[in-house]
Amino acid sequence: MNRLFNAILLLCIGAAVVASFAYLGIDLGQLGDGDNLNRMGAYAERFLSPDLSLSHLKAIGHGALETIAMSALGTLLAAVFGLVLALPAAGRFGWPMQSTSRLVLNALRAVPELVWAALMVLAAGLGPNAGTLALALHTTGVLGRLFAEALENTPPEPAEAIRLQGGNAVWAFCYGTLPNLMPQLLAYILYRWENNIRMASVLGFVGAGGLGQMLYVSLSLFQEAQASTVILAMLLLVLAVDSLSSWSRQRWVKA
Repeated sequence: MNRLFNAILLLCIGAAVVASFAYLGIDLGQLGDGDNLNRMGAYAERFLSPDLSLSHLKAIGHGALETIAMSALGTLLAAVFGLVLALPAAGRFGWPMQSTSRLVLNALRAVPELVWAALMVLAAGLGPNAGTLALALHTTGVLGRLFAEALENTPPEPAEAIRLQGGNAVWAFCYGTLPNLMPQLLAYILYRWENNIRMASVLGFVGAGGLGQMLYVSLSLFQEAQASTVILAMLLLVLAVDSLSSWSRQRWVKA
């Protein structure tokens, strides 16, 4: 019975694949035609010959710094506003504030960064300002939810001890709750910064500045060599940020 069921399942999958090729009009024979292969080979040859001219490398350096600045500032703003929204979301100010703040956090992170970027381009114009705001808005929703969950799981005894000694709520949070939370908060912030540096490289496709905008312009003008250099710069930038973030987590979080 199982063999018959597996055979029928394989036949259905095969029929679905054949129907997909027929519906989309994909002709593999035409794709493997000699002229098409020659054109693809010529395109790959142009694409694998990056433009290393000094003027282009300077422009890429400026775009890389813009991308790093967008991701760093967007993550910093998100960390601040995420912590502000996490306090009521963790139930520190009663259930009405908890429900409202959780609704705001859910709405912020439900909208993808590219959609936020498209909206911010309309609101703030082309350039890195739109990208920074898009990253900050989405990341606020993500970090705010993570911070709220961390606050809910933090032992309340240290803060309560400070309150019993006459300290106010602010001092109790700063000296009783925040020291226990800080390693976890830093880990979340560094992880989101890694994600944002990648996302900042893509937001340029909707006009939000950085290396992504350079790549979009190069591809739109069929400048394969320039686009290849931009992609290499993106890879090097992501590798550098990943290494820095890993070192930072080992140095600050695990210390």
